[in-house]
Amino acid sequence: MPAADTIPSSDQRSRTDARHDAWFRGLLKFCALLVLAALLGAALSTLWGGREVLFKDGFHFLASDAWNPVSDDYGALAPIFGTLVTSLIALVLAVPVSFGIALFLTEIAPTWLRGPVATAIELLASIPSIIYGMWGLFVFVPFMASIEPMLSDTLGKLPLVGKLFEGPPLGLGLLTAGIVLAVMILPFICSVMREVFQTVPVRLKESSYALGSTTWEVVWDIVLPYTRSAVIGGIFLGLGRALGETMAVTFVLGNAYSITSSLLMPGTSISSSIANEFNEAVGTHRSALIALGFLLFVVTFVVLLIARLMLRRLARKEGH
Repeated sequence: MPAADTIPSSDQRSRTDARHDAWFRGLLKFCALLVLAALLGAALSTLWGGREVLFKDGFHFLASDAWNPVSDDYGALAPIFGTLVTSLIALVLAVPVSFGIALFLTEIAPTWLRGPVATAIELLASIPSIIYGMWGLFVFVPFMASIEPMLSDTLGKLPLVGKLFEGPPLGLGLLTAGIVLAVMILPFICSVMREVFQTVPVRLKESSYALGSTTWEVVWDIVLPYTRSAVIGGIFLGLGRALGETMAVTFVLGNAYSITSSLLMPGTSISSSIANEFNEAVGTHRSALIALGFLLFVVTFVVLLIARLMLRRLARKEGH
C-alpha cells in the first residue's frame, strides 16, 4: 500500500487541472491572435507599399481606368471591374449547377453512384489553377472563338442584353474567364452544399414524404430552410476563391486595361495585373501594383463582411 502522503489529493488534482486548462486556453488564444496579427500585417504591408499611389492621388487611382507605366498614370477601375464581372459570371453559372449536383447526390442518385461522383468532384477541387488556365487557353479559348459569332448573331441582337455579346470572336475575354472560374469554384460550392444537405434529419424528410410532398417540395420546404445559412456561406466561400484567382484568369482574360459593356472583349483583373507586371515594376509602377493588392484585400473583406451580415440576419429570423 502506498503511503497516504504520496496519493494526490483532490485539491492538488484540481489545481493541476486548472493550471493545464489555463495553459491550453492561452495556447488557443495565441493561435487566434496570431491569425489576426497575420491578417492585419498583410493589410498594413500592402497599404504601406502602395502609399505612394494611394496617398498621393487616391481618388484618381480609384476612379480612372488609365494604366500607362511610361507616364506613371495608373487607375484601378479597370482591374476592379474585371475582377467583379468575372467573379459574378462564375457565381451565376456555378451556383445553380452546384445546387443541382448536391441535390442529385443527396436525394435522387442511387447509392452506387454517389461515391464515384463525389470523388470526381473532390478531384476537381484538387486540380491546380494553372492547369485550369492551360486548359482554358489551349482548349476552351478556341472553342469560345468558334461559337462567339453565333452568340453575336443571336443574343447580340436582343434589345436589353445585346451589348453584352458584341465584339470580334477572339475567344479571350470576360465571359471566357468567368466560365473557367465557374468550373474552378463549382467543386467547392458543391462539396459544401452536399455536406450540409446530408445534415438534414431523415425524419423531417420522411415526414414530408408521408404527407404527400414531392421531391421538389421536400427540397424547397425542408432541406433549404434547414441549411440556408450554410448554403449561403458555401456560396460566398466560392466567391472569395473567384475574387482572388490569378493564374487561370491570367491565361484567358486577355489582359487589356479597358472597361467595356461586352463580355466577349478582353479585360483584366487585379490578380492578373499583379502577376503580369510585378517582376518588371519599379518605383510608382510597383507602388500601384501593391495598391491593387490592397484593394483586392478590401474587396474580399467587404464581400465576406456582407456574407457575415446576411448569415446573422438569417439566424435572427430563424430565431424569431
